[in-house]
Amino acid sequence: MKVTRQDIAQKIIDYLFHRITLSELVNWAEMSMMDADFEERNYDTLRDITSRLGLADVKAFGVTWEECESFLQRLGYRVDLKVTEIQAM
Repeated sequence: MKVTRQDIAQKIIDYLFHRITLSELVNWAEMSMMDADFEERNYDTLRDITSRLGLADVKAFGVTWEECESFLQRLGYRVDLKVTEIQAM
């Protein structure tokens, strides 16, 4: 399986939007580190980010919003945050 910057960005985006859990993100990253072939063009960046995501379930490492934003920037993405007020019932 070839892992691209888009693959990693999508996993981070899915995590931030609560489409996948932290455990699922970590499991994907761990499996990718073991089995995947990283895109050569961005090899060092892709391996670095994926290996860091693979440690995100360890309390001492975790993963913060700022780190996810930084990872996405390194992958060529910009985060635009939109907060909407929920109408009172």
